[in-house]
Amino acid sequence: MTIDHSTWQQFLGRYVVPSNANINLVRYGKVSAADKALLKSYIAALEKVKVRVLKPDEQRAFWINLYNAVTIDVVVDRYPVKSIKDISLGGALFSSGPWKKSLVVIEGRKLSLDNIEHDILRKIWRDPRVHYAVNCASISCPNLMAKPFTASELDQMLTQGARDYINHPRGVRVSGGAVHLSRIYSWYRADFGASDQELIQHLLAFAAPELKAKLAGIKTIGGYDYDWSLNEAK
Repeated sequence: MTIDHSTWQQFLGRYVVPSNANINLVRYGKVSAADKALLKSYIAALEKVKVRVLKPDEQRAFWINLYNAVTIDVVVDRYPVKSIKDISLGGALFSSGPWKKSLVVIEGRKLSLDNIEHDILRKIWRDPRVHYAVNCASISCPNLMAKPFTASELDQMLTQGARDYINHPRGVRVSGGAVHLSRIYSWYRADFGASDQELIQHLLAFAAPELKAKLAGIKTIGGYDYDWSLNEAK
């Protein structure tokens, strides 16, 4: 069994645009009423899927696409906002952002964005490349790809996402003999390696020759940062 992601492809094709800085942005303010309904119909269709009968790669593509579609839907419904962190839906005491609120029901189970990312994608597959696939609607987040994830292209797309982010300064930046990283590598440190050296080895696995040369000899992390501004194409 395969999932039809053509509706999601239509939405992405209309509203995801690359910036001059090689960051994929979303035209939230241009989403039509018809396309808002289209996005909701896609999410509703995914809620009817019996995920347990899917093959593993089909399942993983399903969860990534669902996470990204729900995130965009949340922002579109509450646009304009300066940051997704300004969207407080509750779901946990003192929580900010929409991540802990149950937003979809899959096979009878209410799930939040955090459930999808941490309890399913990270826990089941234990593949650090997932962090380059799920998008948090922020400038410093890895790109929201302009096409859906599919089982047939899953490995290729996960690797491409890793390469794109690691070789972009918002992911990895070397200056003054130190490497400065996105806070993703701090928040989810265990996924990338127990030590600074293991984390740097992860970066080197996807680094282009120019970045590899800059990383040569670097043993420790100089610092982390993150820009939560909305990944909005104005």
